Amino acid sequence: MTVYDFDVKTIDGQPQTLDAYRGRVLLIVNVASKCGLTPQYAGLEALYRKHKDEGLTILGFPCDQFGHQEPGDEAEIQEFCSRTYDVTFPMFSKIDVNGEDAHPLYKYLKSEKKGVLGSESIKWNFTKFLVGKDGAVIDRYAPTDTPESLEKDLTPLLD
Repeated sequence: MTVYDFDVKTIDGQPQTLDAYRGRVLLIVNVASKCGLTPQYAGLEALYRKHKDEGLTILGFPCDQFGHQEPGDEAEIQEFCSRTYDVTFPMFSKIDVNGEDAHPLYKYLKSEKKGVLGSESIKWNFTKFLVGKDGAVIDRYAPTDTPESLEKDLTPLLD
Protein backbone atom coordinates (compact mmCIF):
# COMPACT_ATOMS: atom_id res chain seq x y z
CA MET A 1 0.00 0.00 0.00
CA THR A 2 1.11 3.58 -0.77
CA VAL A 3 -0.50 7.01 -0.65
CA TYR A 4 -1.51 6.43 -4.27
CA ASP A 5 -4.18 3.97 -3.07
CA PHE A 6 -6.29 6.69 -1.44
CA ASP A 7 -9.16 8.75 -2.77
CA VAL A 8 -9.75 12.31 -1.59
CA LYS A 9 -11.99 15.25 -2.48
CA THR A 10 -10.60 18.48 -3.83
CA ILE A 11 -11.52 21.66 -1.99
CA ASP A 12 -14.25 22.24 -4.57
CA GLY A 13 -15.76 18.81 -3.87
CA GLN A 14 -14.45 16.82 -6.81
CA PRO A 15 -13.34 13.23 -6.20
CA GLN A 16 -9.69 12.61 -6.93
CA THR A 17 -7.28 9.75 -6.47
CA LEU A 18 -3.83 10.49 -5.11
CA ASP A 19 -2.55 8.31 -7.94
CA ALA A 20 -2.73 11.54 -9.95
CA TYR A 21 0.49 12.52 -8.13
CA ARG A 22 2.38 9.30 -8.87
CA GLY A 23 6.07 9.98 -9.46
CA ARG A 24 6.08 13.27 -7.56
CA VAL A 25 7.55 14.08 -4.15
CA LEU A 26 4.67 15.01 -1.86
CA LEU A 27 4.48 17.08 1.29
CA ILE A 28 1.12 16.36 2.92
CA VAL A 29 0.04 18.91 5.54
CA ASN A 30 -3.02 19.34 7.76
CA VAL A 31 -3.72 23.06 7.66
CA ALA A 32 -5.88 25.64 9.46
CA SER A 33 -6.74 29.27 8.77
CA LYS A 34 -6.90 30.61 12.33
CA CYS A 35 -3.85 29.02 13.95
CA GLY A 36 -0.68 30.64 15.26
CA LEU A 37 1.12 28.54 12.64
CA THR A 38 -1.10 29.70 9.75
CA PRO A 39 1.71 31.95 8.41
CA GLN A 40 3.40 28.68 7.36
CA TYR A 41 1.11 28.88 4.31
CA ALA A 42 3.56 31.48 2.96
CA GLY A 43 6.53 29.14 3.42
CA LEU A 44 4.65 26.19 1.94
CA GLU A 45 3.66 28.22 -1.09
CA ALA A 46 7.23 29.51 -1.57
CA LEU A 47 8.58 25.96 -1.34
CA TYR A 48 5.97 24.76 -3.83
CA ARG A 49 6.69 27.52 -6.35
CA LYS A 50 10.44 26.97 -6.05
CA HIS A 51 10.34 23.21 -6.57
CA LYS A 52 7.10 22.28 -8.36
CA ASP A 53 8.82 22.08 -11.73
CA GLU A 54 11.35 19.68 -10.19
CA GLY A 55 8.62 17.31 -9.03
CA LEU A 56 7.34 18.63 -5.67
CA THR A 57 3.64 18.86 -4.87
CA ILE A 58 2.27 20.11 -1.57
CA LEU A 59 -1.15 18.81 -0.58
CA GLY A 60 -3.13 20.82 1.98
CA PHE A 61 -5.84 19.16 4.07
CA PRO A 62 -7.87 21.58 6.21
CA CYS A 63 -8.74 20.21 9.63
CA ASP A 64 -10.84 21.68 12.46
CA GLN A 65 -9.82 19.25 15.20
CA PHE A 66 -7.39 21.54 17.01
CA GLY A 67 -8.87 24.47 18.89
CA HIS A 68 -11.63 25.00 16.28
CA GLN A 69 -9.04 26.82 14.16
CA GLU A 70 -10.56 25.88 10.79
CA PRO A 71 -14.21 26.84 11.29
CA GLY A 72 -15.03 27.83 7.71
CA ASP A 73 -16.48 25.76 4.92
CA GLU A 74 -14.45 24.82 1.86
CA ALA A 75 -15.36 27.97 -0.07
CA GLU A 76 -14.30 30.18 2.84
CA ILE A 77 -11.05 28.23 3.28
CA GLN A 78 -10.27 28.49 -0.43
CA GLU A 79 -11.00 32.23 -0.43
CA PHE A 80 -8.81 32.80 2.65
CA CYS A 81 -5.87 30.82 1.22
CA SER A 82 -6.07 32.54 -2.14
CA ARG A 83 -6.57 36.07 -0.81
CA THR A 84 -4.17 35.95 2.13
CA TYR A 85 -1.36 33.68 0.94
CA ASP A 86 -1.94 33.32 -2.84
CA VAL A 87 -1.94 29.54 -2.38
CA THR A 88 -1.63 27.66 -5.66
CA PHE A 89 -0.77 24.18 -4.38
CA PRO A 90 -3.62 21.64 -4.29
CA MET A 91 -6.07 21.98 -1.41
CA PHE A 92 -8.63 19.40 -0.39
CA SER A 93 -11.89 19.17 1.52
CA LYS A 94 -11.83 19.48 5.28
CA ILE A 95 -11.10 16.18 7.03
CA ASP A 96 -10.46 14.69 10.45
CA VAL A 97 -6.90 13.51 11.03
CA ASN A 98 -7.46 11.86 14.44
CA GLY A 99 -10.11 9.68 16.00
CA GLU A 100 -12.64 7.24 14.68
CA ASP A 101 -13.56 9.49 11.76
CA ALA A 102 -9.98 10.16 10.67
CA HIS A 103 -9.59 10.06 6.90
CA PRO A 104 -8.10 6.74 5.73
CA LEU A 105 -5.14 8.62 4.21
CA TYR A 106 -4.24 10.01 7.62
CA LYS A 107 -4.72 6.67 9.32
CA TYR A 108 -2.19 5.31 6.84
CA LEU A 109 0.27 8.21 7.17
CA LYS A 110 0.24 8.00 10.97
CA SER A 111 0.78 4.24 10.94
CA GLU A 112 3.73 4.58 8.56
CA LYS A 113 5.54 7.34 10.49
CA LYS A 114 4.77 7.69 14.15
CA GLY A 115 5.36 10.85 16.09
CA VAL A 116 7.23 11.56 19.32
CA LEU A 117 7.52 8.54 21.62
CA GLY A 118 5.80 6.35 19.03
CA SER A 119 2.52 8.25 19.16
CA GLU A 120 0.36 7.98 16.07
CA SER A 121 -1.95 10.89 16.77
CA ILE A 122 -1.47 14.23 15.07
CA LYS A 123 -0.64 16.76 17.77
CA TRP A 124 -1.61 20.01 16.02
CA ASN A 125 -2.17 21.86 12.76
CA PHE A 126 0.66 21.88 10.21
CA THR A 127 2.02 18.41 10.92
CA LYS A 128 3.83 17.43 7.73
CA PHE A 129 4.50 14.10 5.99
CA LEU A 130 7.17 13.76 3.30
CA VAL A 131 6.34 11.12 0.66
CA GLY A 132 8.76 9.85 -1.98
CA LYS A 133 8.09 9.42 -5.69
CA ASP A 134 7.20 5.79 -5.04
CA GLY A 135 4.35 6.79 -2.71
CA ALA A 136 6.13 5.59 0.45
CA VAL A 137 6.11 7.79 3.55
CA ILE A 138 9.68 8.95 4.23
CA ASP A 139 9.36 11.22 7.25
CA ARG A 140 7.05 13.09 9.59
CA TYR A 141 7.64 16.63 10.83
CA ALA A 142 6.28 18.52 13.81
CA PRO A 143 3.92 21.47 13.38
CA THR A 144 6.71 23.84 14.43
CA ASP A 145 9.10 22.55 11.76
CA THR A 146 9.01 25.30 9.17
CA PRO A 147 8.62 24.57 5.46
CA GLU A 148 12.05 26.14 4.91
CA SER A 149 13.67 23.66 7.31
CA LEU A 150 12.33 20.72 5.27
CA GLU A 151 13.97 21.82 2.04
CA LYS A 152 17.25 20.03 2.86
CA ASP A 153 15.36 16.73 3.17
CA LEU A 154 13.19 17.03 0.08
CA THR A 155 15.53 18.52 -2.52
CA PRO A 156 17.65 15.35 -2.86
CA LEU A 157 14.43 13.50 -3.78
CA LEU A 158 13.57 15.84 -6.65
CA ASP A 159 14.47 15.57 -10.35
